[in-house]
Amino acid sequence: MYSIQNHYTSTLEVKQSKFIAHLIPYAEYENTLQELQNEHPKARHFVTAYRYLNEFGQVVESSSDDGEPKGTSGKPSLMVLQGKKLINIAVIVVRYFGGIKLGTGGLVRAYSDAVNNVITGAALHEYVNEVVYEIEFEYSSVRLVDYECEALGVKVLQKQFDTKVLYKIQAPRGSINALLDKLEFTIYLRP
Repeated sequence: MYSIQNHYTSTLEVKQSKFIAHLIPYAEYENTLQELQNEHPKARHFVTAYRYLNEFGQVVESSSDDGEPKGTSGKPSLMVLQGKKLINIAVIVVRYFGGIKLGTGGLVRAYSDAVNNVITGAALHEYVNEVVYEIEFEYSSVRLVDYECEALGVKVLQKQFDTKVLYKIQAPRGSINALLDKLEFTIYLRP
């Protein structure tokens, strides 16, 4: 499976209709959709499709035709995401109607091509399922924990200093396990 880290866009024109495709990380979906609706008040349709992994590792996917004939836009867009094995990704296609009807087959091709074009221009990376944990330890171990996190590629998302030190960390499960093996002192772990 593959994913992205940035926002990508491309424009396709078919018979005077303009299809502006936005490929974004799923976490940005709601905000980006709102921004695009505000930015393009004269656009006819905001067709969407997304796929992401939920907390149980299940693929959740959905699409919307947003007023286009049923099954001519959202579903073909989602099928492109499925075919390219993309995860934790959303696509929003903003359509400006050019005055010429495309028909159902023409709409399916136009939306599929718009999504394929934006994917072609995107920097895809292999998806790695990462977990987030909180670890708690003594102040005397801060330098060692920092060193081991950096050496193993474990991201420290948050540091909190209280009576003990609390780090929120993120990495693939194997890296988390390797970190815990390296740290021989008592450490408290919470998913």
